[in-house]
Amino acid sequence: MQRVPKRPVSKGMIIRIVLIFLGCYFLSLMLWVQIKDHYSYTVIYAASKLVTLVKDVRFEGLKKEKGHVQVTFSPVRSMSDILINIRLGEADFYTYNTPLTLAILAALFPFVKRKRRAYGQGFLILIGVHLLLIFSLEAHILTGTLIGRGLEPANNLRVFAYQFLWRFTEIMMIRFEPFLIGVYVFFKFKR
Repeated sequence: MQRVPKRPVSKGMIIRIVLIFLGCYFLSLMLWVQIKDHYSYTVIYAASKLVTLVKDVRFEGLKKEKGHVQVTFSPVRSMSDILINIRLGEADFYTYNTPLTLAILAALFPFVKRKRRAYGQGFLILIGVHLLLIFSLEAHILTGTLIGRGLEPANNLRVFAYQFLWRFTEIMMIRFEPFLIGVYVFFKFKR
């Protein structure tokens, strides 16, 4: 079987990729400014529902306010009408690099095969990281609040686990997600 030599990437191809990246970045940035709050609201809603599966709380609702979203929970076992409000900042605190991620994925278009699958997995990873951040932040705050009010037994390991998961996701994964997703899609689906 004869091996086909690899062609070097031409200057024209590099210019085309840079133009695709820049065009997609500015387009996705303009669109993202319009939809980021709706996206954030949906992610917070989904993460809040997931938190109720691991914490002994009921999800009471979301309230959009200027500059933040307030999530309200109530303990299941408490006889009183205790409400726990968690105030989450604007969508920018965890979605600020989504346009960059989309631009990197667009720039990879000529290099990937099975494009639907590649981009589907890229988007799932992006949404999964955002869900993980909100989930771990809410679980961390709820655990501390429930322990502080005596509604949950003190468990330093659980507090540490949620805090670690939240900080790791915020500090490492959110900041590097565009490049991690780009590298994943490129190496898994390259031609």
